[in-house]
Amino acid sequence: MTNTEDNAPIGLLTGKVVLITGASRGIGAAAARLFAQEGAAVVLAARGTDALDRIVAEIRAGGGVADAVPVDLADRASIRAAVDRVERLHGRLDGAFNNAGAGQQRPGPLDTTSDEDLDEQFEVNFRAHYTAMNAEAALMRKGTGGAIVNTSSIGSRRANPALPAYGAMKRALNSITESAAVTWAPQGIRVNAITPGGTATEMIDAWEAATPGIVAAITASTPIGRMAQPREVAEVAAWLLSDRASMVTGAIVPVDGGAGA
Repeated sequence: MTNTEDNAPIGLLTGKVVLITGASRGIGAAAARLFAQEGAAVVLAARGTDALDRIVAEIRAGGGVADAVPVDLADRASIRAAVDRVERLHGRLDGAFNNAGAGQQRPGPLDTTSDEDLDEQFEVNFRAHYTAMNAEAALMRKGTGGAIVNTSSIGSRRANPALPAYGAMKRALNSITESAAVTWAPQGIRVNAITPGGTATEMIDAWEAATPGIVAAITASTPIGRMAQPREVAEVAAWLLSDRASMVTGAIVPVDGGAGA
């Protein structure tokens, strides 16, 4: 049973400016809609701006505040430019949901993982977050602080023999999240990560196409008996970005239906 679309907005993010990367689809698109409904002025970033423009138009039609900026996670200058654009639009940044990332590597054991796979996973699933967090924190320090949420993965919490490079970079992301939380806490910046399990997104569809039966296997291994909907994951990020989570920092929060328990 799901109960995601019926949750009435409560103004959880009212008055906040929030940047969302990877906002053109999946969890990021769900977050864009949800955060706007909860009162945030959202800035949506992704490589494909056509999809962003459609989501921006939808949010504005509903009375929300939204803008789109292009970003290439493999280009550090592009990431910093996206954060600079937020400052030009709003003069501050209160929250950031670093959700974008590379698709999972081609499934296979460690000894068949190519250097190219490893480089891509490092570039987009670790270094891009590192660059974004530093740029976001610098802008937050100009104001009164803020909150950052990184999207990691259940694959970061245990051995990941089918996706070793992906799992390794997501685990590294957990570590840098915790380090940033401790470093920036005195400056009023909270930093947390979420580790979604199986979620009904295009990424899972692609994995199913490459490895038929993976959806059934994920569902069978999830105690709650189903995969998450993108909005369910976005709800956790929204809470972590809100003032309701004011004492939560350095947390790596499972959003996996009990699969990692």
